[in-house]
Amino acid sequence: MARPAATAITFELDPGQLDLEKWRDASSPGTGLLVLAGAVVEYARVYDRITAELLGRGDVIQPRDEEQRDAFVSCELIWRALEPARFAILDVAFADRVRTFPQIGDELLRRVERRARDLEVVRAIAAQPRLDVRLVLLLWHLAPRWGRVEPGGIRLPLPLTHELLGRMVGAERPSVTHALGRLAAAGLVSEDSGGRHLHGTLEEHLGTLTGRSPDQGEKAHVSTGGQSAQ
Repeated sequence: MARPAATAITFELDPGQLDLEKWRDASSPGTGLLVLAGAVVEYARVYDRITAELLGRGDVIQPRDEEQRDAFVSCELIWRALEPARFAILDVAFADRVRTFPQIGDELLRRVERRARDLEVVRAIAAQPRLDVRLVLLLWHLAPRWGRVEPGGIRLPLPLTHELLGRMVGAERPSVTHALGRLAAAGLVSEDSGGRHLHGTLEEHLGTLTGRSPDQGEKAHVSTGGQSAQ
């Protein structure tokens, strides 16, 4: 019974910049979009800097209304599809249909939470002082969801430009280009028309770059009311 109730209006968009605002239900500020297929980048522009988040199948997007905007710091959201993308509209009618099926709402909530956890991981990656380590951690973070296992490693068949990678890890494009060149020279990451290839394992990459495995990294200390918690 839940499957027919979960039926939603869908639409497809070609690669390029997306105007997702026009697909919102004007009568319902809470209208969201569920990514059904494709790779979509959400850019956030604050002052003179832009960050990027990679979204895909199962991610929930909720274009903001005026009530959600920061009163002082302006943040502009821009969406771009890296490949043909398909979306489902989670509007008022959809909410009414699934009201008696809490498992559907629970699943959507889990997907929102997954996106929030993913953002936390990327934030921690962006805090790494070394750009080559940031890039390696980001690419391996993307690998389980977007990668394809092949002999000797994993291939990421995504059009991840140097500029996009930089906006995901907080770096300028020229610096990313140089860092990727060093990773290629070390035999860790290569690039061709089919995407990027991660050779070996994450442990081998970090060992080559830092001399330490992931488990040997320094423990972070967080201040908790004057005390230190490890």
